[in-house]
Amino acid sequence: MAGVSITTVSRALNQSAPPIAGDTLARIQSAIAELNFVPHTAARNLSSSRKNAIGLLLPQIGWDDYFPPLLRGVEAGAVENGFDLLIASRRFDTPSGRRAVGPHNTDGIVVFTDSLSDTELRNLHGQKFPLVMLHRTPPENLPIPHIHFENKAGARGIVDHLIETHSRRRIVFLAGPSGNEDSFWREAGYRSALEAHGLPVDENLIIPGNFEDADAQRAVESLLTKNISFDAIFAGDDDSAIGAITALNAAGKRVPEDIAVVGFDDLPTSRFCNPPLTTVSATIGEAGYQSTQLLAKLINGLEVESMTLLPTRLVLRKSCGC
Repeated sequence: MAGVSITTVSRALNQSAPPIAGDTLARIQSAIAELNFVPHTAARNLSSSRKNAIGLLLPQIGWDDYFPPLLRGVEAGAVENGFDLLIASRRFDTPSGRRAVGPHNTDGIVVFTDSLSDTELRNLHGQKFPLVMLHRTPPENLPIPHIHFENKAGARGIVDHLIETHSRRRIVFLAGPSGNEDSFWREAGYRSALEAHGLPVDENLIIPGNFEDADAQRAVESLLTKNISFDAIFAGDDDSAIGAITALNAAGKRVPEDIAVVGFDDLPTSRFCNPPLTTVSATIGEAGYQSTQLLAKLINGLEVESMTLLPTRLVLRKSCGC
């Protein structure tokens, strides 16, 4: 319609050199307006090999208080760097095993915890496909950037507080899922605090909460049924702490007078618990944001730190006795 070649139209749309004469540009713009023409993003990406999108891969998409700040942080980093964001879980992989997000539709992926196996990580890294791992250390000899919280230090601080300020001695640890790195280091901090104060580590007091309120509730109910004595609970995350408080309330136990309860993460609802939950603040949104910042740098060929360790902070409320 404009009477020019496809290449000239492309130069006009992309404002690339050499510049197009004014009358020719006017004809192209008139044709674009009359035809309601919109450049086809997928076709442009095919010609450039860039997808202009990054992926976030989750083991599953949860609907608790943890995921909204994480997703907002990832989204903010993606938008800031000019990428579309594709979010998927392993539940949506095709029967043939094809990932919902990968090299076919993204320029790189943020891998949350155990969303990919070690073998898959090695294969993608071998293809030089940009990856950033969130809350998980990469397999040995695989230099994939990774982001973590100061889990051990945060756990050590909150258990120290229970012991030193509130004289608690029989402290339960509600562990996260088996193999979860955050849970591993939070347990390490719990053990370190007990040992530093000369208190024995009673393995009967380390029970699975699995970062789920219902699982934690059942675990604490079982502990109460067995008549095992304890005067505090350090839950591996705030959801588990809420489950623990539910079990204690049902059993007629007062929090914190009879049993103190503390958590980890400082989820938005934690301040509204009854009583408000003492916890460790972990900047979930910032972790998501930093993951996409690192990924954007990798995609653009820039050097990044191998490990990012985000600080934690003790937040004192009523559930510990403060």
